[in-house]
Amino acid sequence: MNTESVAVVPASANHGEAGESAEDFLRWLDAQADTPIAAWLELAGKRFCYPTLNMGDLERLRPAFDLLSLREAGERLCLLLRDGEGRLMGALANPSAVASQALLESRVRQPLAWHLAHPADLRALLSRFEESVHALDTTVARSSGDETRRRVEEISLQTIGADMNPVVRLVNSTLYDALKIGASDIHLEANGQGMTIKYRVDGVLSLAGEVNDATTAEQVVSRVKVLSDLDISERRIPQDGRFKVRARDREVDFRVSIMPSVFGEDAVIRILDKESIAGRMSGLSLDVLGFDPDVLAIIRRLSSEPYGMLLVTGPTGSGKTTTLYAALSEINTGEEKIVTIEDPVEYQVPGVLQIPVNEKKGLTFARGLRSILRHDPDKIMVGEIRDPETAEIAIQSALTGHLVFTSVHANNVFDVIGRFIHMGVDPYSFVSALNGIVAQRLVRLTCLACARPVQPTRQLLTASGLTPEISAEYRFMEGAGCGECRGTGYRGRRAIAETMVLNDELRERIIARDSIRELKAAATRFGTRTLRQAALDAVRKGQTTLQEINRATFVEAIL
Repeated sequence: MNTESVAVVPASANHGEAGESAEDFLRWLDAQADTPIAAWLELAGKRFCYPTLNMGDLERLRPAFDLLSLREAGERLCLLLRDGEGRLMGALANPSAVASQALLESRVRQPLAWHLAHPADLRALLSRFEESVHALDTTVARSSGDETRRRVEEISLQTIGADMNPVVRLVNSTLYDALKIGASDIHLEANGQGMTIKYRVDGVLSLAGEVNDATTAEQVVSRVKVLSDLDISERRIPQDGRFKVRARDREVDFRVSIMPSVFGEDAVIRILDKESIAGRMSGLSLDVLGFDPDVLAIIRRLSSEPYGMLLVTGPTGSGKTTTLYAALSEINTGEEKIVTIEDPVEYQVPGVLQIPVNEKKGLTFARGLRSILRHDPDKIMVGEIRDPETAEIAIQSALTGHLVFTSVHANNVFDVIGRFIHMGVDPYSFVSALNGIVAQRLVRLTCLACARPVQPTRQLLTASGLTPEISAEYRFMEGAGCGECRGTGYRGRRAIAETMVLNDELRERIIARDSIRELKAAATRFGTRTLRQAALDAVRKGQTTLQEINRATFVEAIL
């Protein structure tokens, strides 16, 4: 870029053939949503009669944040810049922003050479300088609380419609729609043509939209990185971050994972709507989770023992933490000290001391658990047992008079035993501390608004481990798909579980390293029912479908 040849364009100039208004520019911008940045700059420069600056040009100039603060630059999406000789010029994304131009020219008391830059380039450049020019931001909030509030972006139908940047509008509308339908995660999956956007609702991914342009897809991930304070130039290694927005009259946290792939970068955004969760958690009890009455009775008995360990197991997203919180809520009478250590603290329980893990500062599960034991607790919840050290401390806590609630990743109640033994813990100490195990899954429920009777095919029955004779007593139902369930046929979820309560015989068999087959036979005699049996009960009652339980549980042999 040769700044010597740039003509001074005053703010009062009339740009475009007939004088472009803000509405004209927005309409033009929408029409160019899929245009690459270089082509966009060429088209915009000719249409609005502006010289242009690409990203390389912007990087060679120095932002004049002493005249236009970083915050104000972000709000107006324009910059004051100095060249190598200290001469001022302006860069903006919206050529119809005459008020901003006039304001800045009055502030510097001289006409400026105005240039047009792509909105994505300006946002990327501003994000890079956010930390380094913090001291120059003359309008920064005076307290950390004010600074936190300033960083929270507002997302609503009005702000989405008003945003002129198509990438920002796409990201914001994706976040807004995900919150509206109650999604737990947003998946931005890169492919050869661009990007696929999916929402995880009720534990299942569903297609929400597609971006059929690789450049736009790359800009979408960059926008997510900017929101999360991640390095937009680093595309070779995974990155993790988080950000917060204000939507639907509440602040919502988002946890971000960026992963490189052969087509670019994938992003997964976990939605942590704490205020919504708090509303659902108020008055939480085991009754609302959908467990069968016999399972409820077992969990309540195990959670009211004076000491020992209650283990809840299952894959990620199976509701383990919610079950533990429900059990804690029911025993939280205020007469005993309850302390939890979690990663992260997903929702707050009144009257319970909750400690978040902070591995960067050295506060791991194991170290935190040691500290908890010096805090005179009666009941302890360890969010997850991940390593032998945490397992040993949790077992010793249960053996020394504390009731320990915890979770571990395993497929069923029998796999839990092998998981702990492979961690190197002493089997005798483990089974002495263990009161019982609950393995659970979440299955989607048939939508009541469009449910209808159905007769499964013989192939489906066989694949589900059933015979026509056994299935004759079943009440098969499925959802036809309606507006209430967004056409999926399912609405809501409930928990199913298998439980194993330890007694002397089971403890002796575990210590003796009996085979899984012998252990299962003994546990069955004492009332253990498998996850598959619990799932089939839900199908028998018409609450869910064979397809759903085949997705969520392992198909056993024909009964």
